[in-house]
Amino acid sequence: MAKTTPSTPTPAEPTAEESAVGKGRPTPTRREKEEARKRPLVSNDRAEARRRARAQAQEQRDKARIGLANGDEKYLPMRDRGPQKKFVRDYVDARFSFGELLIPLMFLVIILTFFPQPEVQYIAIIALWAFFILAAADAILLGFLVRRRLAAKFGADRVEKVRWYAAMRALQLRMMRLPKPQVKRGQYPV
Repeated sequence: MAKTTPSTPTPAEPTAEESAVGKGRPTPTRREKEEARKRPLVSNDRAEARRRARAQAQEQRDKARIGLANGDEKYLPMRDRGPQKKFVRDYVDARFSFGELLIPLMFLVIILTFFPQPEVQYIAIIALWAFFILAAADAILLGFLVRRRLAAKFGADRVEKVRWYAAMRALQLRMMRLPKPQVKRGQYPV
């Protein structure tokens, strides 16, 4: 005998008439059960479904954008993943690079080329090329420094190819870098 708890009511015994009649309806066929379970792939209200899909996609894009900006490893592209790339990003962000000033200097040269005096234009172009050579030399030096620091930290045989990665990050304006800089200037990684 099974004990019943006070909170669950005991089922009433079916009367002779109810047991003869059964459940009062025919057993549903397999086809009827499957039809009842079917749901449309696209809802009847397509406009609402489209709005929901757009909102969900926008939410995912926002989450990915914020994750990328914060340097969350899950949202980074493959070229930016890994501890060595993080070390390079932090090292480049901690130092001042001449390449950071290249874009503002180019805008200045463009403005100076509108001056009618050819001497001003020549000086501006020569200064731009000199600064470009200085930025390239700084990027090459940065590549050697980063490679040496990575070899000291991770081992000389395990160093990835990161010179180009470091140079391209150093040539960008600090405020336009993605992922955003996680360290302040002078705060070199250990």
